[in-house]
This record gives sequence, structure tokens and C-alpha cells, in this order.
Amino acid sequence: MAKVLVFIDNPGPALKKASLELLTIARSLGEPAVAFNGELHDDVAATLGAYGAQALYRPSTADLDDYLVGPKASYLAAAVQTAEATVVLTENSAEAREIAARLGIKLGAGVITDVVAVDPDGTAHKSVLAGSWTTTAKASTPVAVLTVKSNSITPDPAVTGTAPGTVTVEVPATATAASARITARNEKAASGRPDLAEARIVVAGGRGVDGNFGPVEDLADALGAAIGASRAATDAGWIGHDAQIGQTGKTVSPQLYISAGISGAIQQKAGMQTARVIVAVNKDAESPVFEIADFGIVGDLFQVLPQATAEIKKRKA
Repeated sequence: MAKVLVFIDNPGPALKKASLELLTIARSLGEPAVAFNGELHDDVAATLGAYGAQALYRPSTADLDDYLVGPKASYLAAAVQTAEATVVLTENSAEAREIAARLGIKLGAGVITDVVAVDPDGTAHKSVLAGSWTTTAKASTPVAVLTVKSNSITPDPAVTGTAPGTVTVEVPATATAASARITARNEKAASGRPDLAEARIVVAGGRGVDGNFGPVEDLADALGAAIGASRAATDAGWIGHDAQIGQTGKTVSPQLYISAGISGAIQQKAGMQTARVIVAVNKDAESPVFEIADFGIVGDLFQVLPQATAEIKKRKA
């Protein structure tokens, strides 16, 4: 049976849904194990076992977060060899994709990014050409590295859980020798909203909000959604760049994506086209976003969004 290694960076006190998705996919490919970095809480270890992890691998050094991604790739390469894994799964964040690329070089492995589904034989389905097409690809190398988009599968615990043991992986002494060290961090204030990359619902605003994200925020809070934005909105300084969705921003695959005042140019489509249901609100009936929207509303977002928010609150009362 193939051995599949799932990389989880800093799992925290509770596993993200994206990590549970990776473990669910891993079980369909073979025998799953987890390589993690950072502190491992007992509840998290138990959850990993419940989702089928047969073994847990941790680095021999605790300072990997003091550097950029190079040392993490070195650790993961050592973990792959220790576990004798033939498939590596990671999330599809910018940092995870860079780790995957470095890992591919170290192992001579095929790397497939932006994966939205994986067949039991390892064939990956991925979004290409700014999300305009979905293609299939399969690595022909002894080890395959796949970065998987969030919300690609419904997490499902194993039929019979395990109590996986922990193995310490020796990180090469040269891993940090030529790596850039992080000298300072500034903690971002918590918004109380879901993480944009793995949110099931996203409400995004664009140039049409004209600097006022109030209606977008109100609707997002009523739905328990994350807030996103187009590049035009972030470049204008109306919202932080970490909210940008698109070809040069984050890629999201929520169950519901609400676009408000966004034209839907190809760069924006690249970041959200794999959403299950797309609802677009725009005053311009000829806006390109209506070409991919499942439901379109031609109207002023400052009238449409407050009405939707009020109706949602009324139904939840």
C-alpha cells in the first residue's frame, strides 16, 4: 500500500478544515501519516488518529519558524525519506506551494499545484489558465507532491481510528545555514471571521464599494462568512492586501461566493471560479462576472446587500 505523507504546519489548538480534507484524501490514496511543525496538542493528535493517521513525524529542532521556508522543505524531505512516502499532500497556500517546489527539487519529485480533486490512482485534477480549464495530471516520478485547494472534499473521519506514535525526524544541520532568518513579527488583530482561504462562504467587494466595505462586512457577519476583495479595492487602500482574491492574490473555493461591485475580469476569476455557487451583484448588466455567476443581480450593492442582510437576520431570529 502506498504511503502518503500530509504536511501540517503549526496545527495549533484545533485542526483547520483544510487539514482534515487532506487526511481524507490521503486515506483514499494509501496509508496516511502526518509530518507536522510546531506544538502538537493532545486533542489535535487524537483528531489526527481519528482521521486515519498511522504515524506522526516531528522535526528534531523547534526553531523552523525562525526562518523562511527553506528549512521546512529540508525537514519535509527528511520526513518523506523516513516515512518512505510516495505521495506528499499539503495545502495550497503561497508558503505551502513554495515548500512543495523546494521539496520537488530536493527529491526530484513531480509537483502538481492548485489541485481540486485526486483520484485513488493519484491522478490530480487542477485548475489552469486562470481557472478557465480543469485538467488532469499524474506525476511519473517515484514521489509526487500535491498542493490541494481548500473545500475540495468533505472531511470524513476514518471508520476505525488509531493512536499514532510520534517519530522524531533529524533535520539536516545544513538546513538553516544559508536560510534567511525572521527578525520580527507583528501579530494581526483577530477579526472573528473565518480564514479566507478555507471559508465555506465568502463575500467579496470590489471597485463598486467605492471605499465603503460596510455593507459587505454586515452581510458577511450575518452569514458567518469571510471577507474578500478585488485588487482594485486593495490597491486603493480600502482593505488590506491579505483580503485580495485573484491571480495575484489568494485562491478560494467556497461553497458560496458573493461578488459585490466586482467586474469579474480574468484576474479575479482565477481566484474564485471553482466556488460551488457564485452570486454576483453589479449595476452593469454587461459585467463579465455574470458570465460565470450562477445567480446574478443587476442593481446597486448599497441597496441589495442591506436588504439581503436584513432578510437573513430575520430568518435567523
